[in-house]
Amino acid sequence: MTVLSSLHQFSDWGLFALRLGVGTVFLVHGSQKRAMWRMQPSVPMPAGLLSLLKVLSIAEPLGGLATLVGLLTQAAAAGFILVMLGAIRLKVQQMHKGFTGEGGWEFEFLLLVGAIALLLLGAGKFALDRLLFGI
Repeated sequence: MTVLSSLHQFSDWGLFALRLGVGTVFLVHGSQKRAMWRMQPSVPMPAGLLSLLKVLSIAEPLGGLATLVGLLTQAAAAGFILVMLGAIRLKVQQMHKGFTGEGGWEFEFLLLVGAIALLLLGAGKFALDRLLFGI
């Protein structure tokens, strides 16, 4: 048990790993939304949703990159929380998806929880936030 009880000394490495995971997902998934810039509004993709996805095609990769390097991590995490709450709402209320199964929202929930952890805990020692702002 002494090994497990002493792992807290590596919490900054844990935050670094969490930042890498969450930041990479938002960087990649946000970059994939760039295709939305070539689309026109349609019945399955109304103008409002298309506009939102275009904004997310910029905000998600920027937030993901910032999270990877630990710059303004808590602000990016707050944005990720809003995005994931919106994604979960879309899947539950409009798409009628369950938590698990095809098209479920368990992945979005996991990203939501990771973003909440980053919002509350910050970027950790291995981040530009610490270097530039002392947080």
